[in-house]
Amino acid sequence: MNKEIQEHNLASAWFNNLYEEHKNNHENIPWAKLKVNPLLETYLKAASEHKGKALVIGCGLGDDAKALEVAGFEVIAIDVSQVALDLAQERFSDSKIIFEKQDIFDMPKKYEEYFDFIFEAFTIQSLPRKFRQKMIQSISQSLCKKGKILVVAHKKEHDFNGPPWPLEKHEIDLFKTSGLEEISFEIHEEKAAISNKKFKALYQKA
Repeated sequence: MNKEIQEHNLASAWFNNLYEEHKNNHENIPWAKLKVNPLLETYLKAASEHKGKALVIGCGLGDDAKALEVAGFEVIAIDVSQVALDLAQERFSDSKIIFEKQDIFDMPKKYEEYFDFIFEAFTIQSLPRKFRQKMIQSISQSLCKKGKILVVAHKKEHDFNGPPWPLEKHEIDLFKTSGLEEISFEIHEEKAAISNKKFKALYQKA
């Protein structure tokens, strides 16, 4: 096993272990807010129509996936943690969401150019910086022609002993060099230990 794969596997195991340790006490999972991401919620309210197949990357406990389903999408929600997926399935047992253990680096061939909409929030920043370009390319390949992806990430403002590792502007711009067009780009301010600023970017595949 080469060093890169080993580092990636260790990062994935860290998340599963955290979910396992706190599966009965969600308050101790820092990103488990038990509600839809507010920037996704704003996007869904602003757009007039939602249809097709949607993907949630690093779905956690499933709130964003549920919001996309309510909006009108057929949703596949992936995570590297089976514990997280089991908790999400339990919370939304009445939904048609497909909760699937899957690594974005190793998506099945059937998901190439498959999704009409992808939501990625805070997953890219959760892995070491060396994986960013590979991860962004893999995400972009999963988007169908004219499909859109909404990306939310913390903006790097100072050195941070991660995980996570907030993104710099040139890193989120990698989506534009992976065959996607930038539709909108915003910086939102919100006090947080990681960073007081967040990127919110919408891209579309040609």
